[in-house]
Amino acid sequence: MSDGVAWIGAHHYTSDPLSTGGMLSGMSLTLARGVDQDEFLINLGADFDELAARTPLNELRRGPAPPAQPGARYSYAMYGTCGEWTYVLENDHMATWAGGCQGKVESMLPCEGEEVLCLTVNRFSPPAMIIHAPGDGRAYRAEFGTATACGTLLDVALAQAGAVFPSIPEASADEVVAYQEEHGERLPELVFTAVGVYTGVTIEQAVVAAGDLPSVHLLMP
Repeated sequence: MSDGVAWIGAHHYTSDPLSTGGMLSGMSLTLARGVDQDEFLINLGADFDELAARTPLNELRRGPAPPAQPGARYSYAMYGTCGEWTYVLENDHMATWAGGCQGKVESMLPCEGEEVLCLTVNRFSPPAMIIHAPGDGRAYRAEFGTATACGTLLDVALAQAGAVFPSIPEASADEVVAYQEEHGERLPELVFTAVGVYTGVTIEQAVVAAGDLPSVHLLMP
């Protein structure tokens, strides 16, 4: 699975090989369009000079982390573009944009005319979430397995991919549990499949795993 983005979800529960210089497992994906790539990354907190250097992750890992305030910690993010979309990949506990948006960080609040679609793993505070800012100045949230209920084409793609699971009251509690037990392990892959269909974004697995994409440090949410 080298194309599309479904492979990211397929590796949701796997572990990164110790030898990897990049990322493979447990990744969050943030997509943005209607905003310049570098502007979006600066809004996430990227350093101007580090961003300009376009250093691949497998090289950035070998250098020191930037100085940080006591208690703060940096994570790594790889980025790139596909068509009209900028994408940001992170495999720490959650997506930076998700944390900033929820924490009301001004530079990460939804803006009219800019679309942001974020799949954040929320490792420390599950469940994994879809956060969609379609460009109307608002952000809509949905747990993996549900839709945003906004009637967008994203919701259509989620339903068609099988990424919207039965829920109460449409199904009984027993039916919901049984369906989750049977299909739950594939849920992240189904969600990422739907996002790939909706956006048309494709990201090469081998390039990401090798750490060959440009990267920056971002302060962890």
